[in-house]
Amino acid sequence: MWLAGLGPSPLPFDMFSLAQDADLARRQEKLTNLYHRGQALAWDGQKVLPELLAKHGGIQLDDAKRTAIGNILQVLMWGELAAWKIASQLADSFVPLGPKLAATSQAHDEARHFYVLHDYLRELGFSPQPLNRQARVLLDGVLRTNDPLFKVMGMQLMIEALALTIFQALRESQVEPVLCELLLYFEKDEARHVGLGVQYLPSELKKLSRWKERRMIAFQVELLMAALLELKVMEPHMRVLGVDPRRVYLLGTTKQALVFEMLWKEQGQADPEEESLASRILTASGELLFPDRAPGRSTMSCYYQAAKEALHTLRFGLPENIPPSSIDPEAEAQRPMASVWRAETQS
Repeated sequence: MWLAGLGPSPLPFDMFSLAQDADLARRQEKLTNLYHRGQALAWDGQKVLPELLAKHGGIQLDDAKRTAIGNILQVLMWGELAAWKIASQLADSFVPLGPKLAATSQAHDEARHFYVLHDYLRELGFSPQPLNRQARVLLDGVLRTNDPLFKVMGMQLMIEALALTIFQALRESQVEPVLCELLLYFEKDEARHVGLGVQYLPSELKKLSRWKERRMIAFQVELLMAALLELKVMEPHMRVLGVDPRRVYLLGTTKQALVFEMLWKEQGQADPEEESLASRILTASGELLFPDRAPGRSTMSCYYQAAKEALHTLRFGLPENIPPSSIDPEAEAQRPMASVWRAETQS
C-alpha cells in the first residue's frame, strides 16, 4: 500500500502541530539550542589527536601502564559506540523537533569520540577486545529497551555520568599528557549531552504511572549495579596508573547526585523517595565494593567499617566519613563538565 501512498508514513508530519504548554516550549527551545551549540563547538578529531601527539612527542609509557590504559579505554571506546547507536535510535524515535535535534547532535559527537579513542589505542599499540559481561549488561540494557524514557535515563544519566567520572579520574592522574589533554574535549562534549536528559525527562516523568515508575527504578538500579561491577573489574588497572578506585566511586556518586539535583530542580520538587532509595542502594553497594582502606587498619576492619557505612547509607543517606573534598558541590561546580551542565539547564 505504501507504493500508492495509502499506508501510514514513517515521517512525523504532525511534529509541528503538537500541543505545548509554556514550560514544555521552553524545554524544546533549550533542546534545540543543544544542537546548535554542538555544531558550534564541534572539534576535528583527525586534527586534534595528531597535534597532541606532536606536542608531547608521542605516547611515552612503560608496558604495564600501556596495558592498563588500554584495558580501561577499550571499555570506554565500546561505550562510545553504544552511545552513538543509542543517540541514533533516539533521534529516529523522537517526534518533537527539539529532542530529535539534540539526539542527532549527540550521535555526531559520539561517532567522533569512538574513532578518536580507536585511533589513540592504535597509537598506544593496544588492540581492543570484546567487552566483558559486566560492561555488556550496562550497555546492552540501554540498547535493547524500546522505551525512549528508559533510553534517555540509561544513557544520559547513567552511561554518560560513568564515562565522565572515568575521564576525569584519568585526566587528573596526569598519567599520560596526550590522553589528559584529549579527555578535556571528551568531557566538555559528554557534559553537554547530559542536558538532553535534564531537559527531556522532567515532562516525561510527570506522565509516569506508579507501575512504570517502579519499572524505571528497577531498571536504574540494575544499571547502577552493572556500572559498579564494571568499575570493580577496572580496579587493578586503575591501581597500576595510581588512580584510587574508591575515589572514582565517590566521584561517580557525586556526579549522579549533581545530575539528579538538577533534574528534580527542573521539575520543581525535592528528590522523590524512590530515587533517594536508588541512590542509597548505589552508595551502599559502593561502600562494600570499595571500602576505605585507611592506613594501619586490617582488611577485616576495613570491611567491617564498610558494612556499617552501607547499613547507615541504606537508612539515612550518604556515609558520614566521605571526605568533603570528594562530595563538595561547590568544588564540583568548578569543573568543566559541571559548568556545562548548569549552562544547559539555566540558559
